[in-house]
Amino acid sequence: MAARTSPTERQKRLGVELRKMRMSAGVSAESAAGLLGVDRSKISNIESGVRAISPERVRILAEACGCTDAVHVEALADMAQPRIRGWWERYRGSVPPGLLDIAELEGSALRMRAAYSVHIPGLLQTSDHALAVFRSVIPQLAEREIALRLAHRVERQEVLRGDFPTPYFGIVHEAALRMQFGGRMVVRSQLDHLLEESERENVTLVALPFEAGAFPGAGQTVLHAEGPVSQLDTVQIDNSHGPDFLYSEDQLEKYRAHLDRMADIALSPTASRDFIHGIAKQL
Repeated sequence: MAARTSPTERQKRLGVELRKMRMSAGVSAESAAGLLGVDRSKISNIESGVRAISPERVRILAEACGCTDAVHVEALADMAQPRIRGWWERYRGSVPPGLLDIAELEGSALRMRAAYSVHIPGLLQTSDHALAVFRSVIPQLAEREIALRLAHRVERQEVLRGDFPTPYFGIVHEAALRMQFGGRMVVRSQLDHLLEESERENVTLVALPFEAGAFPGAGQTVLHAEGPVSQLDTVQIDNSHGPDFLYSEDQLEKYRAHLDRMADIALSPTASRDFIHGIAKQL
């Protein structure tokens, strides 16, 4: 298979997992190359996501590494399957690759948990709110680029709808609820939209009031996307330079604990609806 010039985050993740499995078993790159019938240099390319690997070769490598977790192996083999082009591929070259990686992560997640301290969750934003966010970016975006990002954002939100909507648990801090992106009317409409979205069976929304006090990871935006096995969970963090994707065991445990703690001190879903409604009435 031809080498890729720009592997996606999912393709890089598969390579990382295969290298982790090989290294844990003490299998050398030379041995792996022999097992798979490829040059040693291709092992490095596979493990960096630059070159594809077939599902059958994933299974061969897993057996050689003594991996007996059949569910994990099949999850890795599924990641190696040639995939139908996702809807986000239509935006490749038009929006930053990191945004496409977020859409692919959301599209493949079995469940999602997210915590937002300043922004409304992207999957729950109105178009007017999203436009206000995009227009505050530095350096300023051209109107065509803003329109493309908005269209991409709207399509991302379909993961919470349709015949098989993804379960979503969102934690939103009071600061995010009170930030006036776009002005009072836009905020009021956004809060009403949150209340409507929280009525979906697959969406749970809780508010974290100022009076709850300190919490871990304050100021961060955190998305925890669950994979088919816990080893393939991913945490995505927003930064000014773009999204970061984290998946080491220590990082996953850290952010699972962050989200657990925030959920523990947040209001109940019912109390959160009343809380959001109260903020909306003040506008």
